[in-house]
Amino acid sequence: MSSGTSRRLTAMEQLRAEKKAWRLPQLVVGLLGYGASLPFLVQSTLGASSWSVLSQGVTLHTPLTFGWATNLISVLVLLFWIPLRELPGLGTALNVLLIGLSADAMALVLPDPADFPQQLVYFCIGLLLLTFSDALYLGARFGSGPRDGLMTGAVRATGRPIWVVRTSIELVVLAAGWALGGIVGLGTLAVALLMGPLAQVFLRFTTVRLRLDDDTA
Repeated sequence: MSSGTSRRLTAMEQLRAEKKAWRLPQLVVGLLGYGASLPFLVQSTLGASSWSVLSQGVTLHTPLTFGWATNLISVLVLLFWIPLRELPGLGTALNVLLIGLSADAMALVLPDPADFPQQLVYFCIGLLLLTFSDALYLGARFGSGPRDGLMTGAVRATGRPIWVVRTSIELVVLAAGWALGGIVGLGTLAVALLMGPLAQVFLRFTTVRLRLDDDTA
């Protein structure tokens, strides 16, 4: 997939398509991995993802945990799908349910880094796990999560490469999170700039090819 996107499938097409024995576990593993990556970035203190900075900002002004703030933001982002005519699916619903829960669970068991080298290791693990998990669940073809649906919808609406659109969205979200008091570091900017290109590379290997892709009618 040269563009980083694929044929849009309705919810019924996603469920009826073949290879579900592979696609369903890929979807769940991708979503759990995505959530698990977030505490690595946050606890590295080198800079979390833009969306995590926004979630941190929300927790400073509400009684919500980091995971529940992440889930709430996911629901609100779905409103932006309406003008983009993005198609929801099983992945959309599970995204809202699993990522926040996985993030809270990992935060409970992940120890704080002891020194700068360990902080750097946490950051690298978080970045690679975040981008690979993102591509993994998207490649399962069960629909985008709220944040990625915003990205893929904007890609189709603008015709711009996925890395350009993703980077633009990440920078806007980063600014909003910083304004709310979320912690921003050099690593945050690195995530914002690298997530789009890395996800586009991983999508070439994680996207499941379906017979429906050959239907051009």
